[in-house]
Amino acid sequence: MAITDADDIDAAVALTAAALRELTDRDWSVPAAGLDWTCYDTAVHIGGDFTAYAGQLTGRARDAYVPFEITADPGTTPEGLVRIVEATGGLLSAVVRTAPEDLTAWHPFGSAGGDGFAAMGVLETLLHTYDILGALGVPGWQGSAPLAAKVLDRLFPHTPRGDDPWLDLLWATGRADRPGLPRPRAWRWYAEPLRGERVVLCEVSPRVADDLHTDGTGGFAWTDGGPGEGTRVAAGMTVRARDKGTYRPGWGQYAIVRAADGLAVGAIGFHAEPDAEGCVEIGYDVVDAARGQGYATEAVRVLADWAFRQPEVTTLRARVDEGNEASRRVLVRAGFTETGTVSYERGRTAAPGTSTAG
Repeated sequence: MAITDADDIDAAVALTAAALRELTDRDWSVPAAGLDWTCYDTAVHIGGDFTAYAGQLTGRARDAYVPFEITADPGTTPEGLVRIVEATGGLLSAVVRTAPEDLTAWHPFGSAGGDGFAAMGVLETLLHTYDILGALGVPGWQGSAPLAAKVLDRLFPHTPRGDDPWLDLLWATGRADRPGLPRPRAWRWYAEPLRGERVVLCEVSPRVADDLHTDGTGGFAWTDGGPGEGTRVAAGMTVRARDKGTYRPGWGQYAIVRAADGLAVGAIGFHAEPDAEGCVEIGYDVVDAARGQGYATEAVRVLADWAFRQPEVTTLRARVDEGNEASRRVLVRAGFTETGTVSYERGRTAAPGTSTAG
């Protein structure tokens, strides 16, 4: 069942248009709050997002954005910019309303169907309205809490929920503080996370990995003791792969997020993309406070299931330090077989065990 839909886009656009129209007599050439763009450019950006998302769906995009963009005519007034937002928002709404349920399209933060692009459209227009109003003399604008809650449910599985969904969304996108949680320096949403019963795996893209590697949070709220040193080291591997031009989306690091409360409890991932024989090595790291509760075992299973859906993969490998009995049990329960003193493998046809402890 879809979380967000065309009606949500219409509601968000109506809120945006009403709020922006109150300020069309202001100077929109000033920078939007927290952005390098002017308020004028930010409004055009909202329209660009709406049309890009609509184009991804109608163009059945599979690996990149459809190569077009929109601009405002020279001399467009702020009132004209509001009309652009309304017109392009209506375009996305119409596409989402008529999109087949099984249609998905590419986005750098994960492929999505109509519901996912609806959530992205709602997110973009509400957040950038907040940015524009903050620069034009209306700081602290309150967007829609119900719409924010839907966006969080669809795109931010890694964000702990408080009493105010709007504040949660502002925190998740680096725009506000929350008690007890450091404001993220880097953030992203996840349109297509890997979901298990109790954990969600969120891919750590290079920009997020850069933040994690340099003592940041990566946009996650961590359980006590996290992120661990192993997680930060693995994030550095993703950064180095990006710098060398060898990074391949999907074959890097993932944060292990506890579905019950949105807290990150560790990380898991691949050391590199599969080799010529289809073999790929995995590693994982769970903070001390979350060990012994089955999160690592489930995370390995979820990642293995994803890997074996990729046609190039034949075998998963993992290495365990001698004497690390807990990690050995994780791999055995996830269907791996010991192949050496510290080496374990799972082939495409292996069936994982049924135990959830570990």
